[in-house]
Amino acid sequence: QVQLVESGGGLVQAGGSLRLSCAASGRTFSGYTMGWFRQAPGKEREFVAAISWTEGRYYAESVKGRFTISGDNAKNTVYLKMNNLKPEDTAVYYCATKFGARVSIRRRDWDYWGQGTQVTVSS
Repeated sequence: QVQLVESGGGLVQAGGSLRLSCAASGRTFSGYTMGWFRQAPGKEREFVAAISWTEGRYYAESVKGRFTISGDNAKNTVYLKMNNLKPEDTAVYYCATKFGARVSIRRRDWDYWGQGTQVTVSS
């Protein structure tokens, strides 16, 4: 059974930075895609970023140039570095993983999810 545990969320002022971590257990990263989604109150869960070891990195337009996704195979951990945070980035951030190397922005294509970590950006 795959388990994903997020950490690193918190409260930050607009313009600040945070780094989220997602530790995976139950399997290695090889052959899988890792990603981040977020869900703000009253809104649908939306794609933020993903990393595939064959297709590279993908980002939502709203975070391009500000967020960076990376992974550490040895630690089975994926990170999301968030710079220049804005109040509209406030949400619960979820780590997810899917079988195969193809990136998808559709929530239903992802197989396992973490419990989420809250990110709050004050203006």
